[in-house]
Amino acid sequence: MNKAQIKKAPTDELIEKARTLSAERWPAIHAGKPKEANRMYDLLVAIRQELRARGIEAQRQLLKLLDDPDPGTRCWAAGSVLEFAPSEGERVLTEISKHVEGLVGFSAERTLEQWKAGTFNPP
Repeated sequence: MNKAQIKKAPTDELIEKARTLSAERWPAIHAGKPKEANRMYDLLVAIRQELRARGIEAQRQLLKLLDDPDPGTRCWAAGSVLEFAPSEGERVLTEISKHVEGLVGFSAERTLEQWKAGTFNPP
């Protein structure tokens, strides 16, 4: 999926793509494939921006990902919902930061710190 296809895709397809990309991104980082991981990040940002442009009902579809079994997916979704569902996002980020080791746990912790300090500004 490229950025042009994101604009045309149905919301449920965007949510599923966000789920798969966010789950695959961390293994790519761990495997030393930064270009692949950065491409995935760029697509995740484009999906988040498109959902935002479609309105709150489209954005709320991200809440489904807060219970995903993959911690990378939960972390991405939690950071993405902070602006419209802060208590849900904070709950998941706190859980991940306390129970998931490595980069995903660290990312959740930093996102939560930035959110609480008022400096979190997702693209």
